[in-house]
Formats: sequence, structure tokens, C-alpha cells
Amino acid sequence: MTSRPLTLLAFDFGTRRIGVAVGQTLTASVRPLTTLAYRDHKPDWECISTLIREWQPDRLVVGLPLHMDGSEQEMTRLARRFGNQLKGRYNLPVDMVDERLTSEEAERVMQQRDKKNRNTKIDALAAQLILESWLAQQPQEP
Repeated sequence: MTSRPLTLLAFDFGTRRIGVAVGQTLTASVRPLTTLAYRDHKPDWECISTLIREWQPDRLVVGLPLHMDGSEQEMTRLARRFGNQLKGRYNLPVDMVDERLTSEEAERVMQQRDKKNRNTKIDALAAQLILESWLAQQPQEP
């Protein structure tokens, strides 16, 4: 029996900006969506609520920033807290995904894009890479 396709929102958490991407499991397609402000030590919950209402995701994915050796850092704690807040506010499952090198990869991709597509925000592109990583880790159905 095949499970139904899921809509996903991914977040690249930062203490200045939060990148957001949207995707779905049917075709494993993902695209950068937007970049939200993080002000006064809190996310823009109003904008996040608007995105949740608009996209009606089945699951949320949050990038987990780790040191290259896999150890945790202060941003790891803050990203986990953000994930817990998402889960508590929206009552949706939240998966944390190792995001090492996604920002660097997003920079590389941005440099390769032509000028008309350069307006894609790096944070939203990093969220896209986080969600692509999550999708790649999911078991494939026969």
C-alpha cells in the first residue's frame, strides 16, 4: 500500500534570518520559498503561521547546525528550541536534519546561477538543500 504524498516546509534557522523552502514527497520536488526575519531573539511567528495556513504542511524539517566533527554548538541548541517551538505551536511533526555545509553549498549554487535568478535568497536556498537532504534519507517505496 502506498502512503499519501506529504507537503513539507523546511527551515534554515538563523539568529538574523530563517530561510524557508517547500516540497512534497510525490515527486521529491523542493523549491526555495522565502526568507523571514528573526528579531528581538524570536522568529516572525506571524509569517510562519501564514505559511503554515497557506501550505498546510504535513511535516516540518529544521536544519541542525553542527560542527564539522558532529559536535553540537550554541546554534544547535537554538535550532532545537526553534524546532520544539514549531512542534508546540502547530502540532506538526518536526524532523531535525544535519545541515553541515548547506550554507556553503547554497553560496556555490548562487554563484553559478545567471543574473536573472540571483535574487533567490541564500537562506531559502539553504532550506531547500536541507529538505532535499531529508527527502534523500527517506526509504524508497517499491
